[in-house]
Amino acid sequence: MLGFISARQAGLEEPLRLRRAESTRRVLSLELNKDKDIERIHGSGINTLDIEPVESRYMLSGGTDGVIVLYDLENLSRKPCYTCKAVCSVGRSHPNVHKFSVETVQWYPHDTGMFTSSSFDKTLKIWDTNTLQPADVFHFEGTVYSHHMSPVATKHCLIAVGTKSPKVQLCDLKSGSCSHILQGHKQEILAVSWSPRYEYILATASADSRVKLWDVRRASACLITLDQHNGEKSKASSEAVPGVVHIFLTENTAHNGRVNGLCFTNDGLHLLTFGTDDRMRLWNSSSGENTLVNYGKVCNESRKGLKFTVSHGCSPEFAFVPYSSTIAVYTIYSGNRMAMLGGHYSSVDCCVFQPNFQELYSGGRDGNILAWVPSLREPEPDDTSKELQPQQRLNPAYEDAWSSSDEDG
Repeated sequence: MLGFISARQAGLEEPLRLRRAESTRRVLSLELNKDKDIERIHGSGINTLDIEPVESRYMLSGGTDGVIVLYDLENLSRKPCYTCKAVCSVGRSHPNVHKFSVETVQWYPHDTGMFTSSSFDKTLKIWDTNTLQPADVFHFEGTVYSHHMSPVATKHCLIAVGTKSPKVQLCDLKSGSCSHILQGHKQEILAVSWSPRYEYILATASADSRVKLWDVRRASACLITLDQHNGEKSKASSEAVPGVVHIFLTENTAHNGRVNGLCFTNDGLHLLTFGTDDRMRLWNSSSGENTLVNYGKVCNESRKGLKFTVSHGCSPEFAFVPYSSTIAVYTIYSGNRMAMLGGHYSSVDCCVFQPNFQELYSGGRDGNILAWVPSLREPEPDDTSKELQPQQRLNPAYEDAWSSSDEDG
C-alpha cells in the first residue's frame, strides 16, 4: 500500500489506481458479517434487492409473500454489533400490497422519493416513498417477471417490463400508459436491462433461449439477436453441401436453455447473460460478439428471473452470481472463480453490490438477507493490539482499511 502512495505522490501512478487496488483487495476478502444483522421481516423467500444510487444508504427488498421492505443500512447506533432496521414496509395488511410474489423492486434512479415494484399479480406499481402509497399502477395480461428503469436516461421515462407475453412492454411514467411494445421473442420475457451507457439501448432475455438488443427509437427496434456460435454454426452448415443454397429459418440463440439473467458491466461495453444451461456468457454489447470467456458450469435451477450483479471501481471487475445456496465471485473478463460465499440455508435468488464500502447483500429462499463485508487486515503483533478487545473494534464497513505494510504495492 505504501508503494502505491509513494508512486502517487511522485506522479508515477494515476490517482484512481490506488482506489481501484484497495477496492479490489476488499472485494477479494468479502466474508459474512457476523456483527451486522438485517432485520427479518419477510415470512418466506426473497426475490429481489435494490440499493438506491443517491446515498447508497437505503435498500429495498421484495419477497414471495408479496411484501416490500425498506431498510436503512447505516449504523446509527455506532455500536460494533447492530441490526439494520426496517424503516417501513408494505406488509400483508397494507391495502395496496401485491397479492402475489414480488419479482423486482427498483429505486427511481435520481432520488429516493419514488420506487417501483412488479409482481406475479400482473401489476407494476409506482410508489411514493414518503406516503407509501402507489402513485400509479400498470396492469398486464400476464405474470410480470422483471422490469427496469434506465439509470442514465434524461430524454425518456420508460420502464421496460418483461411478462409472460413474448412482447416487451414499455411503460411511460410521464403519460402513465404503455407507450409501445417490442416484438420478436417467441416466449415469456424473464429479464430486461437498460444499458448504463446509452439511454435508448435495451437488452431482453427470454425463455426462447434468445437475448436481443433493441434501440427503442427505431421502428424495427431489434438491433441484434445474440448468437452463442458467432455465426460459425450457420456458416459450417451452409458449406456442408457445395452449390446448395440453404434457407435457415432458425434464429440465433444465446443459450441452450431459458435465459433468466441479464447484467451490463458498469461501462456498458459488455453484457453478461445467465441461462438454465448452467452457462454464463459475456458479450460485446456493440457488436453482439460472444467473447467466449469460459466461466465453467454455473449452477442455475431457477424457473424465473435470477438477479446477479457486478462490482464497480475494481481492477479487474467481478461478477457476483447466485449459485445454489452460495454466491460465486468471478472475474468478468477472464472467467476465474475467485470465491464461493456460503451462509444461506437455501437457494440464493438475488444479490446487490454497494460500491461505496465494497459490500454485498444477498437474499435467499430461507427468508434471510445477509451482509458480506471486506475482512479486516490482521494487526501487527504489538502491545497495543494485545490490549484491543474484540468488542471494542469497529464494524468492518466503517473501519479504516489502510495498511502500514507495502505487501500490496
